[in-house]
Amino acid sequence: MLDYFTHKFEPNNITLVMTILVKNEADIIEANIRTHASLGVDAFVIMDNGSNDGTREILSKLQNEFEITIVDEKGYYQQKKFMTKLAFLAKKIYKPDWIINNDADEFWIPNSGDSLKEHLNFKGAILRVDRFNIIPPIESIEKEDVFFNSIYEVSNQINYRVAKREDISVLLGQASRKVIINPHGVIKINSGNHSAEHIAFWNKKNCSTIKNYHYPIRSYKQFEKRVLTRKEVLDNFPNVKMGDHYRVLVKKYINGKLKEEYKKFIFKDKEIELLKKIGIVSENRLPSKVISR
Repeated sequence: MLDYFTHKFEPNNITLVMTILVKNEADIIEANIRTHASLGVDAFVIMDNGSNDGTREILSKLQNEFEITIVDEKGYYQQKKFMTKLAFLAKKIYKPDWIINNDADEFWIPNSGDSLKEHLNFKGAILRVDRFNIIPPIESIEKEDVFFNSIYEVSNQINYRVAKREDISVLLGQASRKVIINPHGVIKINSGNHSAEHIAFWNKKNCSTIKNYHYPIRSYKQFEKRVLTRKEVLDNFPNVKMGDHYRVLVKKYINGKLKEEYKKFIFKDKEIELLKKIGIVSENRLPSKVISR
């Protein structure tokens, strides 16, 4: 960990690596890799946690085009443990200056649409990046490949100060920041990639020039897959640390009400106009222009 102090940082010769933990993300993983490679990511270290929907095969195919190290992990989904493992593996193999700890449904895009490296040309420890949920188009109920067409982001997220109501979409709620880390001196990645522990704990910064665009709700088919992944974890580790919203969704699935819950994330045109009028949702065409499909 003391290598933080000895690691030589060259602002004009940055190595940027992205780690991703995936399980059944066939609808989005290729776009994720292609997009971030075009934005300056030099290499990817990706753990496949027992995908059975073609994700693993897509990763193997992409190895012919990009620098990708694949780790196969058959154990139960444990994000904090696995992401920490990936960070240390990425450090060992590529010796990067920065690591983006990513999820398959997140796209890290500079506001200017240029290279990520232009915004990482300094020696830091932890860089916190704001995350914004993208609202899926109404066609997502029936179609699987339309979510990238969305142009609406939840730009002013609701910070609930009272008990959450089941009739209010959590998609409008606060999406916690994610972090980019300097692997030299990192101790561990915390749950959800929302924070990390680092020997240079005082050297943390907020980034205003990169945004994390989050596509947590895509087609219903993918939505169900994600809930089943969390159900598998809870079945085996009932006391595991997990967001309350996922626990609620697992209960909805068990009770046969998951599709009804999914429809809460889909907004009609009149609802979008109202959300725009009161400043919760805004139009943003940058992600759909930058993302490589």
